[in-house]
Amino acid sequence: MPRSPTPKKSSSNPFSLTWSDETEIIGLEFALVPPVNAAVYPQYSTGLHAWFLNCVRNIDPDLSAYLHDGESEKPFTISLLDGDIVSSGTQIQLLSDRIYHWYVTGLSPRVTSWMQTWVNNLPTHLELSNIPLKIVSCRIAHPQTTYSQLLHQDHIGGTISLHFLSPTSFRRKKHHFPLPVPFNIFQSYLRRWNDFSNLPVDGDDFLNWIDEQVIVNRHHISSQKVLAGKKGAVTGFTGSVEFGLARTANQNPDYYRLFYALCNFAPYCGTGHKTTFGLGQTRLGWSSQSVQEVPDIESVLAKRIEDLTEIFTLQRKRQGGHRARDIAAKWATILARREMGDSLLQISTDMEIAYETVKTYVKLARKALKEESPYLH
Repeated sequence: MPRSPTPKKSSSNPFSLTWSDETEIIGLEFALVPPVNAAVYPQYSTGLHAWFLNCVRNIDPDLSAYLHDGESEKPFTISLLDGDIVSSGTQIQLLSDRIYHWYVTGLSPRVTSWMQTWVNNLPTHLELSNIPLKIVSCRIAHPQTTYSQLLHQDHIGGTISLHFLSPTSFRRKKHHFPLPVPFNIFQSYLRRWNDFSNLPVDGDDFLNWIDEQVIVNRHHISSQKVLAGKKGAVTGFTGSVEFGLARTANQNPDYYRLFYALCNFAPYCGTGHKTTFGLGQTRLGWSSQSVQEVPDIESVLAKRIEDLTEIFTLQRKRQGGHRARDIAAKWATILARREMGDSLLQISTDMEIAYETVKTYVKLARKALKEESPYLH
């Protein structure tokens, strides 16, 4: 399996970031500059994900294996690149006279401890698709804290607004669900809270309380179709939502307090699924400003992958189960990217699938598409 390039080590730490050994949660912001105008593939979030895990592996191989293979919630998030990104043929382009911001959060003591070691010996560059993005700064974007501190903050009450910067979606009945329903939003926060806080809460009871007590006062959202992770496409929403509570909400003081704790947890843990591939980036507060726009080419590719996935899934319907859908999504992603001009080697690297397997899958996908209808390809 191909590996991402070994990060170039800096000779010293120019950023001097420190935090308490008791820290359980923290968020960092990196400022990155491309050396030249550079084209990257639309699914570049897989490259950010691989580079980050490679950094972990260089310092703590056991932690890297857990983050890569663990079946539980992932105790970190990464963002997409925030900055001017435009379509360029079948790829997207980063501009050399722009600064791009990238966010990484840690959600467990083990990860935040590793992050402290990491920032004291940061690589000089982030290697993305063989493009060395220079790390010009690193700062603490979301302050160090603990789960207990979030839960026991002094100032709670009133309405809460959340701003969803990158497309946000949930899994519901085996499909994507791109709506900011309180139950789904707080279920996603609670899963991570219960996994990492050592302050677990009965999920069913709390989510019933959310269903009864949380009100959507207003929202300003739009939907986008995007690429997510190593395969497949997702329809997600971006924009702002304001939540209020019913008058009876404070009759359960524990859940009332947890509601505000989870809202303040949101910028660290992200919302919904695929948060380790840039989706669901969340901030406190209402904003009518534009969110991260999806380049045209990514929308086109995402739509093609979704359409192909449906075709291949229906063909494999009699096999049933998650495996049929998973294979259909892999075939769809590989074929769509090949149609856009990506090499089999690049697809193999990005999806972490053996080259020969990718070669076989693209042949099978083309054959299946031809059998479906001569007019579909």
